[in-house]
Amino acid sequence: MKILVIQQKMIGDVLTSTIICEALKKEYPKATIDYLVNSSTKPVIQENPFFDDIIEFKNKYRDSKKEFYSFLKEIKKLKYDLVIDAYGKLESNLISYFSKAPKKISFYKWYTRFLYSEVIYRKSEPITNASIAIENRLRLVYSENKITANIIRPKIFLTEEEKNTSKQYLKNNGITSETPLIMISVLGSEMRKTLPFNYMAKVIDEIVTTTSANILFNYIPNQEKDAKAIYDLTTKNTRKHIHFNVFGKSLREFIAILSHCNILIGNEGGAVNMAKALDKPTFTIFSPWIIKKDWNMFEDGIKHDSVHLYDSKPELYDNKTPKEMKNKALELYKNLSSELIIPKLRSYLQNLKF
Repeated sequence: MKILVIQQKMIGDVLTSTIICEALKKEYPKATIDYLVNSSTKPVIQENPFFDDIIEFKNKYRDSKKEFYSFLKEIKKLKYDLVIDAYGKLESNLISYFSKAPKKISFYKWYTRFLYSEVIYRKSEPITNASIAIENRLRLVYSENKITANIIRPKIFLTEEEKNTSKQYLKNNGITSETPLIMISVLGSEMRKTLPFNYMAKVIDEIVTTTSANILFNYIPNQEKDAKAIYDLTTKNTRKHIHFNVFGKSLREFIAILSHCNILIGNEGGAVNMAKALDKPTFTIFSPWIIKKDWNMFEDGIKHDSVHLYDSKPELYDNKTPKEMKNKALELYKNLSSELIIPKLRSYLQNLKF
């Protein structure tokens, strides 16, 4: 049996959908499973044993109709028996259709229903603390009465060489396991997913005051200016604890460094998902427009906790849709002050043993 799982888009989505592959491996242990993802997300799923091959969706397929059509023909040649489309957008709709697989499963949308042999209705309320993101993906594999008993956590797999190389890199920069090491997700993927810089600086000051930990910033090269702006807003004492120039030069290097950290704290996004997949404690600051119950995976208030503006000021939402709130994200962020975040963060750090 040959199975294709499709999950394009961002790192967090791709990492989370690996649970579909793992569930399929348990259901069909002799099946060959391929995982189709955007090329940029490939590093987060390398070494994963729950699928056989990674099929890259390259930028040229999006930029050129000719290249995309050639790709579709190659998919057809692979003769899949089952396609699970967790993405459900135009590109994956076409990939599913051109696969000619006898069984094709995706989430229900009235305008693409006819392309699939089976459609699954998303649930809006979680039945476990795994989150809607986890549970709905598992519905693509399991019947409703099996979801609770088959909860799967996303996982990241590193080689021993990667772990040892990153450990040595940290040691060369004066960072050892003798002092707690905390990764800060200082910036989101866009400004509408980024806590205002002055608030984040105060959060980092609190982390250092409470833990005396070494601090690493998670940022990519084109975010260095913004990361430095946050660094400059912290106190002189806090800056002594921040190793600003210690960071992964690639996504894979970042993951390896993160594997040596005690906690990840910061903006919700791919870094939080990666930390959880490495079984690291997390404290997440949600953007005001993100629906918390969709992505607060395995939150228990102890190892994994979070803050969301809605929890403190629900009156600001007034039954508005996420799309409406997204357009007001920067304005709403002004209400998510460090004074709302710090008490819960301080309690979390004091209760967490690390």
